[in-house]
Amino acid sequence: MANPTLYRKRLIPEECILLKDDRVLHRSEQIIVTGWDSLKPRKDLHHGFSCYYLDEGIKVSRFYREDESLLFWYCDIVDYDYTEETDTYIVTDLLADVIIYPDGFVKVVDLDELVTARNAGLLSDGMLDKALLRLDRLLKLIYAGDFPKFQKPTEEYMRIQ
Repeated sequence: MANPTLYRKRLIPEECILLKDDRVLHRSEQIIVTGWDSLKPRKDLHHGFSCYYLDEGIKVSRFYREDESLLFWYCDIVDYDYTEETDTYIVTDLLADVIIYPDGFVKVVDLDELVTARNAGLLSDGMLDKALLRLDRLLKLIYAGDFPKFQKPTEEYMRIQ
């Protein structure tokens, strides 16, 4: 399979960014694994690897510092639109996120943005339902100890980078 064109669409703030510098390391019908450098330079976050789980509606990313130490795992709840003619994915961030620190601490963030986006008409009731159900499923998997299966693709493909 050829490399697709990837866009990251955010609702808050509203933006749609071409991820032109992301390197596609693997692609199948179920997942896309990418390597990337931070879009905006930060002291803590330097680069990372992401796995888009197309059927699950989540994106799992490994965030690294410049010294190659793991900052944390960042899980975005997402939806996507795919256009076959142009082989383009627009991945929409559904706002709710889960951060997993190297010590295993789990933090759910940005739930308030779901309400803000819905009240502003940026998120339909159906998309809100989808976001909450995907978040619930992800948290159940994490708490059941099944998160390592979501870590595996980025660990495998970051070695070939």
